[in-house]
Amino acid sequence: MIKKLHQKLISKEITAKELAENYLEKIEKQDKEIKAFISLNEKDLILEQARIVDEKINKGEEINLLEGIPFAVKDNILALGTRTTAGSKMLENYESGFEATVVEKLKKQGAILIGKTNLDEFGMGSSTENSAFFITKNPSDLGRVAGGSSGGSAAAVKSEMVPFTIGSDTGGSVRQPASFCGIVGFKPSYGTVSRYGLIALASSMDTICPLVNSVEDAEIVFKAIQGKDSMDATSQTLCEKDNSKLNIKNLRIGLPKEYFEKELDKEVKECIEEAIEKIKSQGIEVKEVNLPMAPYALPCYHIIMSAEASANLARLDGIRYGKDKDLRIENLQGLYFKNRGKNLGSEVKKRIIFGIYVLSSDNYDAYYKKALQIRKLIIEDFDKVFKQVDFLLTPTTPFSAFKIGEKANNSLAMSFSDLLTVGANLSGMPAISLPCVVKQNTLPIGLQLMGPYLSDYSLLNLAKFIQQIIN
Repeated sequence: MIKKLHQKLISKEITAKELAENYLEKIEKQDKEIKAFISLNEKDLILEQARIVDEKINKGEEINLLEGIPFAVKDNILALGTRTTAGSKMLENYESGFEATVVEKLKKQGAILIGKTNLDEFGMGSSTENSAFFITKNPSDLGRVAGGSSGGSAAAVKSEMVPFTIGSDTGGSVRQPASFCGIVGFKPSYGTVSRYGLIALASSMDTICPLVNSVEDAEIVFKAIQGKDSMDATSQTLCEKDNSKLNIKNLRIGLPKEYFEKELDKEVKECIEEAIEKIKSQGIEVKEVNLPMAPYALPCYHIIMSAEASANLARLDGIRYGKDKDLRIENLQGLYFKNRGKNLGSEVKKRIIFGIYVLSSDNYDAYYKKALQIRKLIIEDFDKVFKQVDFLLTPTTPFSAFKIGEKANNSLAMSFSDLLTVGANLSGMPAISLPCVVKQNTLPIGLQLMGPYLSDYSLLNLAKFIQQIIN
């Protein structure tokens, strides 16, 4: 879609101003029902940025692929001139004095920021039902969830209110909503995209990611946002030529036995199996592999994520960050209690309390230290399996989008949404969810591909090839 829009701009079939206005009109018409956006930028500012692009085109100047293309970002990513709420009442009126590196890079490319999208509060959730403001609905079925925590970002792309969005993925928060909504969600290798300006959930797993309509679009956006950033010590530049070559004839794809032993819905299993047969018909070797530590990935993830979240969210003190700076409170503790008790949601409180518990001196060795040891074993599992095969293929989620309210009061059932995605976050490797539409599905189903750490461009090339096969 991005290349098509770019071609329309340079051929003057449409102006950047008209393009921006078209998307703003779509948002006005559709978002009253879908509720993908928390806030929009000022229309005059958006149109002024579009006018600058039109001026360049009219002068015959060359423009970037993303120049004049509207986009949105998840509302836990900072952008100057906008509120960044993280889906929480605690930050309802928070406006940052600096901008996330990823937003800065896209703006330098000439992309036009339309607004900020809804999410589960601080990224804690799998359905966007935990947003402090409203629930985002799935454009494929308005009675169902859009997924989470980047549900607003996925819904905005699926409903064509923007060509692409930027979300964050800590345990599947981009791939799962992409699967539920029927779009592409790409989680790059940890560190290839700067996290500077992302409100941290779990710093060792947080990854900024594109949500798009096609793998080609994912690659375009990834190229624009990846790279070393002096403001993020974990960041690095990935050279495309280092891993982009792909020999289909010699390709080996692994099917992790443990991922297919999970309780997959019948429709999900049938869809993925049919996709596998189509892949085999292209002469690609597909074989079963083992990841013995896979059953421990989800509990391991929840311990580490909660521990890191409890530390990261300690900054919400009601002084530097927080909604009510009530000076009538007699002491500092009272200020903390008032702000956190009143303005943090139940899911956030639960995870903070659990994180503090596993980090306490009495429980550190039994929980947090043990989880770190298991994480190491999970990474070793993936390292071993990638000596046998080049990539892995799994369902993205065990089931398709569930009804709004169906799992809202069952945290365990909700967490199973991330059952097949957390492994990629624990290991840091790249993973992508593609719409699996080899049959007439009643609801979108996602197919997940995973590759070795830093094999991002090779994985994208494979995903482009497979997207053609199964669509």
